Amino acid sequence: MGFFEKLRSAIRKIKTKLIVYTILALIIVVWLVAPLCTAIKDAEFVSGTTFTVNPFDADLWRVFFTQISLGITSPLAQFGKCFTEMYFSTFVSMLKFTFVVYAFFASIGIVKAFPRHEYEDIENGSSDWSENGEQYRVLSRNKGIVLAEKNYLPVDKRGNVNVLVVRRFWCW
Repeated sequence: MGFFEKLRSAIRKIKTKLIVYTILALIIVVWLVAPLCTAIKDAEFVSGTTFTVNPFDADLWRVFFTQISLGITSPLAQFGKCFTEMYFSTFVSMLKFTFVVYAFFASIGIVKAFPRHEYEDIENGSSDWSENGEQYRVLSRNKGIVLAEKNYLPVDKRGNVNVLVVRRFWCW
């Protein structure tokens, strides 16, 4: 089993989780990243300084917390503001950071879902081990002790015909 087959198997295994996490990431972008972006730019615009120049300015932080609380209560309006000229560069940089974090965690999930060996998704104990009717040299197609849908253990066979039946036991 090559690398790309393992990768395809891992992605197939966690496809639903990836879809859910992508939807959650989009919700985070709308509900958190967009209000955070607009709050940062509004605070810098109102106070006249930036967070990198004077991070301890009380007026800057007051405006920031006021704007972030307003932004979280109306996220779609803030998301629309992010596409204006004043906010767009900050929004794109925060979006890049969010995408990198999402890609990091998604890649960890994919790596953890990699198959451990080449027989991981193959059913053990099935008749898939044989090809082109090969199992009928040992088993019967028509009569005997039922092993599977079209596989019977013949009772008139010479040699060992011991059968172990494994079944779920219901106990109320």
